Amino acid sequence: MPLLNKVTATAPGNKRGNPAAASLSRLRTALTVFFALDGFLFAGWVVRIPAIKEQTGASASDLGLALLGVSGGAVITMVLTGRLCRRFGSHPVTVACGVLLSLSIALPAQTHSTLALGLVLLVFGAAYGGINVAMNSAAVDLVAAMRRPVMPSFHAAFSFGGMTGAGLGGLVAAELSATTHLLALTGIGLVVTAAAGPTLLRHRVPVPERTEAATKGGPLSGRTRKTVALFGVIALCTAYGEGALAEWGTLHLQQDLHAHPGIAAAGYSLFALAMAAGRLSGTTLLERLGQTRTLVAGGSLASAGMLLGALAPTTWLALSGFAVTGLGLANIFPVAVARAGALAGPGGVAAASTLGYGGMLVGPPAIGFLADWFSLPVALTTVALLAAAAALLGYSARNASSTPPA
Repeated sequence: MPLLNKVTATAPGNKRGNPAAASLSRLRTALTVFFALDGFLFAGWVVRIPAIKEQTGASASDLGLALLGVSGGAVITMVLTGRLCRRFGSHPVTVACGVLLSLSIALPAQTHSTLALGLVLLVFGAAYGGINVAMNSAAVDLVAAMRRPVMPSFHAAFSFGGMTGAGLGGLVAAELSATTHLLALTGIGLVVTAAAGPTLLRHRVPVPERTEAATKGGPLSGRTRKTVALFGVIALCTAYGEGALAEWGTLHLQQDLHAHPGIAAAGYSLFALAMAAGRLSGTTLLERLGQTRTLVAGGSLASAGMLLGALAPTTWLALSGFAVTGLGLANIFPVAVARAGALAGPGGVAAASTLGYGGMLVGPPAIGFLADWFSLPVALTTVALLAAAAALLGYSARNASSTPPA
């Protein structure tokens, strides 16, 4: 298949004899670190949700409303972050959001009511949404400069970070309080940001010709806007699933299947590992199968896996379903965001991300209310429905994916 982000750019050559290629390599490493840090910190928060729920005395529906703060904060700041990236550059914004994310993760453990939890999660969500738009915008430009569809590799780093954060959280869950654990994550986040940030601040990625007007904030054609919106809806369907498993998967294993807290925490780690494995192979899949087949196969696999994960009668079958779901969802969101960014620059990334994280905005409260009305396993089957919808939309995007930019 044609490269997803094929643009006019300097082809990478021998890194030793090509300073531009060496610069791209350093930028790729630094961006990979930020993606991994994002996943690590987010997973560290996720595995402490049961402890925070107990600390605040929240019901399932109350917790769902509080978790709305994460998604709400993210969605509110995403469009603003796209504008900041156009004005100041995606690299400085990524570093700034990395600092804010590291600081804000310690806040939930300081709350003792659902209202307070929801308010601090707005701050955490704002930082989370900001860093996702900024680093994805930087990655889109880097992918274009490298002339290879390597976007899934960055999201693989996010998944590996999530796996590590969830695994570490499972190990210390019985030994450390949520307060101590989350404060430790703040320290780790600040150290990593200080180590990787200077590389982003020193280097710039060439702006691809096809997104230059969009990067400067120029108007887009109606056709381009519709194409970006289509990929945004695909991202929404998959972000709903990722958010649901991140924020409700651990509780499902512990509450409904009576899994040990350590094993329950490992559920998200297994899901993240499966996503990471799928994303590591994402570039090869995209080059060999093409975008449409990758999207359709991924959505179909995720739908089947989530039905198993939600309705399985045993912990180990549910864990297997989580793993299959992770493999299916792995490359859908990266492809959707990368394509939107290739068409419309940081504004496209922001638009697709805003729609995508709209899935997280709707998901937590919807699943919480459905869990109260029916049961948590039934509520989680909505993930399977939206994954199937992503597969159908991916097929419908087979022509839109080749739409030329404005």
